Amino acid sequence: MHRRALLAAVATSGLAAPAIAQEWPGAPVRGIVPFAAGSATDIVARLFSERMRETLGQPVVIENRAGASGLIGAESVARATPDGLTLLFGTNSTNAAANALFRRVPFDMERDFAFVSLLASVPLLVAVSQNSPHRTLNDLLAAARARPEAVSYASASASQRVATEMLASMAGVRMLHVPYRSSPLAVQDLIAGRVDVFVADQAVILPAAQGGQLRVLGATTKTRSPQLPEVPTVAEAASLPAYELFAWFVMAVPAATPAPAIARLNAAVRQAAASPELRQRLGDTLGMAVTPSSPEEAAAFVRSETVKWTNAIRAAGIEPE
Repeated sequence: MHRRALLAAVATSGLAAPAIAQEWPGAPVRGIVPFAAGSATDIVARLFSERMRETLGQPVVIENRAGASGLIGAESVARATPDGLTLLFGTNSTNAAANALFRRVPFDMERDFAFVSLLASVPLLVAVSQNSPHRTLNDLLAAARARPEAVSYASASASQRVATEMLASMAGVRMLHVPYRSSPLAVQDLIAGRVDVFVADQAVILPAAQGGQLRVLGATTKTRSPQLPEVPTVAEAASLPAYELFAWFVMAVPAATPAPAIARLNAAVRQAAASPELRQRLGDTLGMAVTPSSPEEAAAFVRSETVKWTNAIRAAGIEPE
């Protein structure tokens, strides 16, 4: 069924919805990842998309549209035809923190998207090079306190920047922000010692840490990472009991996407999330919690997280750019 036929049928007949849900999609689905290949969002998107084909009967083709902390890719989905054939693999950066971080966001976070399902959540890890002189988080903070802005930190997304600035604000230090286009590039520079610290999704940090190239000083969640039980939380390591942030991933489509298409996509997400291989890779290997949900639960979660991230950004003293 063509896109226009789908939209017209849903608009004119509620009785047509079950049949449309069975026929749709009649073409490959585009999955927009608003961050670079190799990022945590990219990993999540590719693992889900590979398995969603079994339910949809069509491939989900991943396109990486990185830049502007995810806003470029997110905008492309917000402006896409609302037929369910263009998906956003969104995050807390694109769908919760953007309004508080940027003066001009090229889409309306609340009105331009309909949510399909939550996908996963993951801790962030505070990491330095294995050759860094900073053996503990307190070592790093002491160096930053002694020489304001002499310690540099990388960020390639809003969540990474907010997590670091929130840590600096609560610890009473100032660090120099070095923005990156992608997390893999930031990891490369961290390993090489061109930047001092990187607070990033566990999926990004863990491979280099397990390979002996990075040292992890803390986890941003309230509890320790099961993959790194010897690493303290930031709250433990820096005596900051109120500190907690985690990253999450959500699937969204343009607003006004027909409900039958959203329902079919949701069923595909749930089927993919039940895959033992996906759960092993995301959960056991990368330390993510796989969290499929209903569209309504996803929308409510994003609303509550928008409030939380906005408050965290303001508390950290980050001015909108």
